Amino acid sequence: MIDLYVWGTSNGRKISIMLEETGLPYQVFPIDITKNEQFDPDFLKVNPNGKIPAIVDHDPLAGYAKPFTLWESGAILIYLAEKTGKFLPKDPTARMITIQWLMFQMSGIGPNFGQSHHFRRTAKEQVPYALKRFDTEVARLYGVMNERLGKSEYLAANEYTIADIATFPWVFRHDWQGIDLAQYPNVQRWFEAIKARPAVQRGFEVP
Repeated sequence: MIDLYVWGTSNGRKISIMLEETGLPYQVFPIDITKNEQFDPDFLKVNPNGKIPAIVDHDPLAGYAKPFTLWESGAILIYLAEKTGKFLPKDPTARMITIQWLMFQMSGIGPNFGQSHHFRRTAKEQVPYALKRFDTEVARLYGVMNERLGKSEYLAANEYTIADIATFPWVFRHDWQGIDLAQYPNVQRWFEAIKARPAVQRGFEVP
């Protein structure tokens, strides 16, 4: 059994989707970030960085501490892929390209889309410089994805991987970023295909 500490955010949904896709048994421990529960002492014992998601695997891979606690969504995705042998290619080239696109999400899409959400939706004042800065970068990142998806069915290859699982929840909020997916037809095709997956739909219902 895996304990999943999570809330309904883009980063949180990466892991609930992955768990649904792999079929691993898990139980959910909601961490309501709107009430600052991520800073509760009990949760800080799980993740001292005070962020969701985090997992505790009570039946980890051989060689890992038992129980095994892990945080940072990208690291969790890699771990779960290795545990199940799913969504991370075994071929060395394909594996590294998948990790490359996962890092693209972690270092580019997540931070910039997140800042776009903040300045567009929750900032107490509209800051033109910030809006222009992040609108420009978000559009550039969509352009990178659109070019890639014009050559490949999925981000890393012609198979569904953790790079797609990591990226989809952020693209799901394209309206929050002021993005019309019709302007990025290859991204839109990819988006609709992933949205139709039953495991993705179940993952979005967590917590």
